[in-house]
Order: sequence, then C-alpha cells, then structure tokens
Amino acid sequence: MKNPRSAGASPETEDIEWEMRPGGMFVQRREVGVVDDGPMIKITVTLGSSHHELYLPAQSTFWDVKKLLAHKTGLQPEEQRLFFKGKEKENEEHLHLAGVKDKSKLLLLEDAVSKERKLEEIRKQNEMLKASEAVAGVRAEVDKLADRVLALEVAVDGGTRVSDKEFIVSTELLMRQLLKLDGIEAEGEAKMQRKAEVRRVQNFVDTLDSLKARNSNPFSGKAASVTTQWETFNNGMGSLNAPTSTSSSSRNVTQDWERVD
Repeated sequence: MKNPRSAGASPETEDIEWEMRPGGMFVQRREVGVVDDGPMIKITVTLGSSHHELYLPAQSTFWDVKKLLAHKTGLQPEEQRLFFKGKEKENEEHLHLAGVKDKSKLLLLEDAVSKERKLEEIRKQNEMLKASEAVAGVRAEVDKLADRVLALEVAVDGGTRVSDKEFIVSTELLMRQLLKLDGIEAEGEAKMQRKAEVRRVQNFVDTLDSLKARNSNPFSGKAASVTTQWETFNNGMGSLNAPTSTSSSSRNVTQDWERVD
C-alpha cells in the first residue's frame, strides 16, 4: 500500500510502497527476489554445561534456531525446547518480536519424552550386549564339551568299550550349560543366538544318548541284521526248521522194509 502523504513530504516519497512486517512494523517493500532479513545478531544457547553461539538474522524464528542447534547438539528440532527469560517459546515466534537481541541468552532443554525414549533404547542395547556376551561365554564352554563328545564318538566307532560314567558326566556338563542359557534374558539378535546354542547343546545330548546305547550293546547292530535275515527266510520258506538227514534216512529205511515184506 502507499504511505499516506504527510505534511511537507517530498514528491520523491509520495509513491513509496510499504508493507507490514510481523508485529505491525511498516517497512519499505522490496523488489521481488530481494531478501531482507534484518540485522544479524549473536545469541548464546545453553544446554547443560555446554554453550553454543549462533549468528542469524534478528527476524528468524525459534524454529530456525532449533535447526541450527541440531547440527551442534545432535538433537532434532522436534526434540528441543527453547526458553527465553524463563518462558518456553513457540516454533513460529520471531526472535525480535520476543525481545531477543544481540548477545541475548537462551536455554535449551531436551524434550522429556524424547529423552526417555533414547534412554530406553540405550538400556535395550546394553541388555542385548550383555546377553550376547553371556551366550558367547556358554558357547566357549560348549566348544570344549564338543571335543569331548567327538572323542567318545571316535572311541565307540572304533570298538573301544567306554565307561558309562563318561557319558553320564558329559551329559551332565551339557545340561549345566543348557540351564545357563535358560537363565539369559535376551531380545532381538541375542535371543536368536541363545536359541541356536540351545539347539546345539540338545543335539550333543542326543548324540551322547545314542553313543551310550551303542557302547552298552556293541553287537546290537549285527543282531538286528541276523534277525532280519531269519525273518526274510521265514517269509520265503514258511518254516525256520530245515529238514535233517536223519529223517530222510528213516524214510528210506522204512521204504526198504516195506519192499522186503
């Protein structure tokens, strides 16, 4: 709009166009494409024991301040709360209208909800790390027992008779590790690691049970084979009793006597 002509106004100022800025301030309208952000000011923002200095136009908003602080503090703009003279400021408020001037000081606090969420994430990460370390400790013990199971397997396969106590003790040691795994609270990747280790221990226990049975009855495999062969013979011939030579001779003698008579 045009400025109302005042007394004594020169012809050069008659047609100057003015525009209203936030807060009711009238300033001369600039040409399109020309940006007028006003004077630059320096402000200090305090976060805990840290102090951050910012240089920005006086007519910037508090949201602009938050965006600059994001690079310095690591806090996203929506995670920040800005205070000036003890009052929290809204994002759309302008610095100069709120009374912020050169060398003014602001207070920055992290949003409580955001802070709690971050603390919860850190807690979960620490718990996952602790669980992973616990599983790794069990895995190291199971590795040692795996060598023991392998040695027993080689002995049994080689026909060496092993004391049953060896199988009992090895199984008991594995079960102890299984109890340790059961007591580990885990989530995410650590939970998958624990599950895999539980399955591994159970497989070793099953292997020991099988080896113990074979060790107690080393000929069980051959006996089963012989039984199977006799069953096959029985199914094919209808009888397990083979004819003897005595019965054959007896029939021949009987036949000879009948012919003599």
